[in-house]
Amino acid sequence: MMEYVIHEGKKLRLGYTTGSCAAAATKAALLKLLGVETKFVEIKTPEGITLKIKVIECFKEGEFAVASVKKDAGDDVDVTDKIKIYSKVKLRQDGKVNIDGGIGIGRFIEDSPFGKKGEAAINKVPREMIKEAIMEVYPKGADVLIFAPDGIEIAKKTYNPKIGIVGGISIIGTKGIVYPMSDDAMKKTIYMQLDILIRKSNQVIFTFGNHGEEFVKKNGIKGDIIKTSNYIGDALLYAKEVGFKKITIVGHIGKMCKLSIGAFNTHSKVVDSRMEAFVYYLAKKRCPYEIIQRVEKFKTAEEVAAFIKERGYDVIFNDMKQGIIDRIRNYISDYDIELDVIIYTFKDGRVVQ
Repeated sequence: MMEYVIHEGKKLRLGYTTGSCAAAATKAALLKLLGVETKFVEIKTPEGITLKIKVIECFKEGEFAVASVKKDAGDDVDVTDKIKIYSKVKLRQDGKVNIDGGIGIGRFIEDSPFGKKGEAAINKVPREMIKEAIMEVYPKGADVLIFAPDGIEIAKKTYNPKIGIVGGISIIGTKGIVYPMSDDAMKKTIYMQLDILIRKSNQVIFTFGNHGEEFVKKNGIKGDIIKTSNYIGDALLYAKEVGFKKITIVGHIGKMCKLSIGAFNTHSKVVDSRMEAFVYYLAKKRCPYEIIQRVEKFKTAEEVAAFIKERGYDVIFNDMKQGIIDRIRNYISDYDIELDVIIYTFKDGRVVQ
């Protein structure tokens, strides 16, 4: 197995998903029922990588066996890292595999593209991995209950409540492997939230993070909020794809100035064009060169915004707003979606209407 990836010049260790944990725990419990003691089990991931996972505990309870393994997220920042995933298994004789979730595994509170109301939040790929682990050693089938007692508390730190899952964590993972610092995980969370929201509304408010969300709530702006982090471009494209008719973007001047000149991934390591954005819009207003020179020397967008307001050039905030709208329309190739843009600073609050 490849154990590391290189991310931004750093060597980072790979991990494995809750789905891989569930499959491994299931295989260990099944082997116990078949009289096989094991300290490690091997499972094959959808990536084609074989994992050797340590069994933490394994015991029989009458006609059932219970086993657990510990989630290892590698060097990824993952709230489920080190959680114990359990599987309780009972043998069948009819070739069927029934999979359900117990304590600490979330359930869908309404029908969604990812599961029906009341179902355990065990995604399709992990279900397939669990079934494959069973059929590999016992084709007659089994009943499987996946549970994670610590999942109740850990789930409060996840996006599950925002995507209609309550009571615990999700058993997820399309590849079986956790890739550290993966952009895909964040984007998939955004897409899932949009998939669920479009079923009840065709309008959405995008914010970049907690500050934007707090601003929306504090200022009484009505609507459903989805946080995009730095992936505003991906969020916009998918919102168009699934059919949203109105999109409102609420953001601090530090992010919005980048967006105003076409930066659709706003991470500072991808693009840091804040001062360039201000210079561009000031130059369009034929601002005196000495002011532009001063702007170039500032370190933060908040400082620039205050300086521009003092000099009477805050009209450029409206130009930035229009610039954002124009660039979004070109980016998503859509002129029918209604767009609204709200820019704020920490000092003055909303700077454009």
